[in-house]
Amino acid sequence: MKKRPSNLIYILPNLFTAASIFSGVFSIISAVGGNFEKAAWLIMLSLIFDGLDGRIARLTNSCSKFGVEFDSLADMVAFGVAPALLMYLFVGQEFGRFGVVASALFVIFGAIRLARFNVMTMSSEPSVFIGVPIPAAAVFISLLVLLFQKYGFHDDYGIVIVLLSILVSILMVSNIRYPSFKKVDLSPKHAMKLFVVILFVFFFIFMFPIEGFALMFIIYILYGLIRAAMLLPKRVIKK
Repeated sequence: MKKRPSNLIYILPNLFTAASIFSGVFSIISAVGGNFEKAAWLIMLSLIFDGLDGRIARLTNSCSKFGVEFDSLADMVAFGVAPALLMYLFVGQEFGRFGVVASALFVIFGAIRLARFNVMTMSSEPSVFIGVPIPAAAVFISLLVLLFQKYGFHDDYGIVIVLLSILVSILMVSNIRYPSFKKVDLSPKHAMKLFVVILFVFFFIFMFPIEGFALMFIIYILYGLIRAAMLLPKRVIKK
C-alpha cells in the first residue's frame, strides 16, 4: 500500500511529457491540414507541458533516467519535427529543395542539441544553456509563422522565415551561452523587481499576444548573439 503514492508520483511528470508529445502530433496534423495558426499555438502549448514535467519531477523527487530519455524523445517530436514541418508547409515548400534542406537542418541540429544536452548535463541543472534550447528555437519559428500570417508578410518575405530557421538551427549547436532561468534569484531583495517586470510583461502580452511573445523570444535569441559579440574581443586579446 505504501508503494502506490510513489508510483503515482513517478507517473505524473511522464503524463505531462506525453501531453507534450500529443500537442506536437496534433500540431503536425493541423499543419498538414493547412491550419498553421492552430499548429503554431499547439507548439507553444507543448512548451508549457515541457516546462511542467521537469518541475513536477524535481518537486516530487521523481526524476529518473527513463523520464530524461522520454522527455528528449518528446522534445524531438514537439520541438523538432513539428516546427520544421510547420515552417516547410507554411513557406518552405515554395523554395523547393532549399526549403527541404532548411527543414531537415532544423530537425538534425535539434537532435544534436538534445543529445549534447543529455551528455553534458547528466543529472545536474545547468545555470546556462550552451546553444539555443530546442524548445526556444521551436517557439521562435512558431511565432514567426503567427506574425507573418497575421500581417501577410509570408507572400513576399517567406524567405525570411526560412533563413531565420537556418540561423536558429545553427545557434542550437553553437557554443553561445543562453540563460536557463532555472535558478532565478527569488530572494526578497529581487522578488519585488521581478514581480514588477512580470506584471508589465503580462499586460503587454495581454494586449498584444503574438507580438508580445515574439518580442520576448527575439530578445532571447539576440541576447546570446550580442553577448557573444561583446565577449569576442576579450577572447581574441587573451589568445
